[in-house]
Amino acid sequence: MKKLFLMIVCLAVAFGASAKFRVGPTVGANFDTFRWSQKLFTSDMRPGFSAGLQCELMIPGIGFGIDFGLKYANRGGYCGFGEQFVWSSDNVSSSNLRLHTIQVPLNLRFKWTRMDGFENYLAPFVFGGPQFNFNVANSKCEAVKRNAVAVGLEVGLGVEIFKRFQLSGGYVWDMTDDIKTRKLDEFNATIRGWIVDFAVLF
Repeated sequence: MKKLFLMIVCLAVAFGASAKFRVGPTVGANFDTFRWSQKLFTSDMRPGFSAGLQCELMIPGIGFGIDFGLKYANRGGYCGFGEQFVWSSDNVSSSNLRLHTIQVPLNLRFKWTRMDGFENYLAPFVFGGPQFNFNVANSKCEAVKRNAVAVGLEVGLGVEIFKRFQLSGGYVWDMTDDIKTRKLDEFNATIRGWIVDFAVLF
């Protein structure tokens, strides 16, 4: 976490004193599923939510910048453990498995800011970058154990309304494992799915 904070500070310094900084609350919905290393049972998408703080640092005039934040996310999906004897024999049933995650996204972004004044009302933007997921807890499921940290990537697009409100959507996929099963070696899963976020920046 300390190295991540130092990286954000270095990026902020590199942007220089002319960069414009804004911060505000954000809430969102996510639609995730577990992608397992093998297909042994049904794995379906389920909805979740997120809330936290979003920061934006933009270079005026050219539209390039970064955004970063700190969010709580409830994410996960349906896992059909009860379909396989290796788990059903232990009375492990199929369930909606949830992870409680502290997320730190760090994205590069480009915002269209030269549209003859129209950007004051509506300004589209695109973003992409890494996301650091700290899995602090999970719903009760004896079949799995969670990894404390997972690193993912996210890409997306959105629109800024009246230079204050931001509505965005994108896709997130974790590059490292989020969970692993206790009974089967090398049977792991990552989370991936769609996100929709709304932020108010001041």
